[in-house]
Amino acid sequence: MAIAQSRQVAGMITERTGRAVEIVGVTTLGDVSRAQLTQIGGTGVFVSALREALLGGEVDLAVHSLKDLPTQRVGPAAGIALAAVPPRDDPRDALVARDGAKLADLPPGARIGTGSPRRAAQLLGLRADLRCVPIRGNAGTRLGKVSEGELDAVVLAYAGLARIGHIGAITQVFEPDEMLPAPGQGALAVECREDDAELAALLQAVTDEASMAAVTAERSLLEALEAGCSAPIGAYATGAVQLRMQAAVMSPDGSRTLRAHGGAPAADAWQLGRDLAAELLRSGASDLISVSEGQANTGNDVQ
Repeated sequence: MAIAQSRQVAGMITERTGRAVEIVGVTTLGDVSRAQLTQIGGTGVFVSALREALLGGEVDLAVHSLKDLPTQRVGPAAGIALAAVPPRDDPRDALVARDGAKLADLPPGARIGTGSPRRAAQLLGLRADLRCVPIRGNAGTRLGKVSEGELDAVVLAYAGLARIGHIGAITQVFEPDEMLPAPGQGALAVECREDDAELAALLQAVTDEASMAAVTAERSLLEALEAGCSAPIGAYATGAVQLRMQAAVMSPDGSRTLRAHGGAPAADAWQLGRDLAAELLRSGASDLISVSEGQANTGNDVQ
């Protein structure tokens, strides 16, 4: 997946600037550890090794799934600049099940693989009888668990499946009103060293301003909620000049969901996220977030 994403960005850079880009693979703790992400530091483990390679001069730029980037509450990455956000791909979640089955077709107590507390909470909100099974590994490994009968289905990001050429495996795409995406899902982030002004200026050629505004609002909400990877939080903003955004915080078992929605000019994207976070906090979001993180920390896997 990481190589596919990097090739996508490299091709865009070459197409728009004429500059050739060499792909350099970097192995991260998230790639080699079999522990659950909530136990080894969340999706940020995929980011740290790339940032170390960047600061060490091994690479000139790094491509991340934007939803993996830690928010500022974890501390800014000293010496690192977010230089570009290319046009966002489809942010929705997708079900892959045998025999073309949709969620409603799965048998009672069906086993669905997901490493995401957010997806698990929303699946259980749609069907409380489901059994959400923690799962790791690349997309091919996860899809294989379905075809081999170990799981009845898995839920993955539509954009990720598209990047590796597996759209044909999808049996149902969840609309945002059914399953709200993770903040930044479907978007890529391109980072470079903060002191490399020439490269930062070059990378502006691949930035999509509407995508940048949308993910800025979503990440602002995540930061204001002070939530980690174990908290089931969804957020999705759309629009160019005017943003519309919806957000939700869920209990791990999907029995309770707090929602907020609103709009603002794209120039006020950051404040929009903070405003919706404040609304959720007034509704009691802190209680749901603390319960979610507490369960993850005690090893009670609900994803």
